[in-house]
Amino acid sequence: MDLERLKSLLPKRGRKEGERPFCTAVIVAAGSSQRMGNDKIFAALGGLPVLVHSVRAFEENELVDEIIVVTREEKLEAVAALVKKYELGKVSKVILGGKTRVESCLAGVSEADHRAKLIAIHDGARPLVTQAVIRDTVRAADEYYAAVPVVRSTDTLKLLDEQGVVAGSVDRETIFRVQTPQVFRADLIKGALTEAMKRGLPITDDCSAMELMGVKTHTVEGDEDNIKLTTPRDMVVAEAILRENRGVLYASGTRV
Repeated sequence: MDLERLKSLLPKRGRKEGERPFCTAVIVAAGSSQRMGNDKIFAALGGLPVLVHSVRAFEENELVDEIIVVTREEKLEAVAALVKKYELGKVSKVILGGKTRVESCLAGVSEADHRAKLIAIHDGARPLVTQAVIRDTVRAADEYYAAVPVVRSTDTLKLLDEQGVVAGSVDRETIFRVQTPQVFRADLIKGALTEAMKRGLPITDDCSAMELMGVKTHTVEGDEDNIKLTTPRDMVVAEAILRENRGVLYASGTRV
């Protein structure tokens, strides 16, 4: 089914000038943290748990109305306790994820408020996302149905053959690294994730699921500092970013 056919099946926006769509943010924190060596979403970063930074970014954004946190069964109580402790009032639910990213994302989007027209899916381990990146991606998704932030690759990339020998080069001008939040029309992302799960596809990011529906994803400028915490070294880098570039007040956890 092509994009124009999909659009024809969706209800028109029908909003008055100045109105904006209800947006639900799904924060996915259901990973195992195997490469980190400890549970990264609870690790201290600038005096606050990583997950609190990630959720608070959406808590503070004026375009986000609701937040759903998806996590593992053994983390449900601890995550709920963080939500209460740090007064994250936009969080409506803390729910159980699945064995794969697709299952966890589908669980999250399925719990979105019935008013949600847009759904932003964000990695719980990306605590440094800026208000500008969230804002730009939500606005682009409202216009184009699907939007993701990207940053240009600065490395020279090579193609290797089966023996590990260089077989050619990749034009890095056409290669970008995709970040989160990835924001989509709610109707479309629910259908795309459902289809991906039915097919058992190993989807590692949500715009890949949208490709199954024939939907092209618009891009906006990402942020080099919007890193995903995967290894212990990433924590060191994130601390440096907070100290030098973000001006975080460690004592209160307030972004300035």
